[in-house]
Amino acid sequence: MLERNIMERLFRQHYGKMIRLARTLLTDDAEAEDMVQDVFARLMQTDIPPAEEKVEAYLMTAVHHACLNAIRHKTVWQQVRNLYPVGDETVMPSTDQMSERMDAIMSCVDELEEPHRSIFHLRFDEDLTIGEIARRLHLNVNTCYKYLRQSIEHIRQLVTSKTV
Repeated sequence: MLERNIMERLFRQHYGKMIRLARTLLTDDAEAEDMVQDVFARLMQTDIPPAEEKVEAYLMTAVHHACLNAIRHKTVWQQVRNLYPVGDETVMPSTDQMSERMDAIMSCVDELEEPHRSIFHLRFDEDLTIGEIARRLHLNVNTCYKYLRQSIEHIRQLVTSKTV
């Protein structure tokens, strides 16, 4: 187990960057905080800390992978539900409302330009990973991820403006 003073120093030094990354990848601030806390909890359980010159890269990579795993394990409905505000989070929309929103989202997806539209379809319709999509479309993984994030944000804005 790592010493408390080492963990405190790592936390103070890297928490800000880690939480910004998690919030960028996830739509829920509480979930982002949970991911960062989980990374620190796992790190605390290890006996050997990462090398000092690689600690930031290690922590950022750990947060990135934790967030991607969380996204990957959500159902498509959960992923789509996060594309737009639902209002009161304790009330789940009815099936009719979900269908209407899905229709609105799909019409917004059809308005996307390439390669954004293809990336969106491959990720959510064919359930491919970002790496698989990047290989299929001959794109860099980071570029592919950036396009997907831009597409989701664009759809979120369009759906919000259409439903208001």
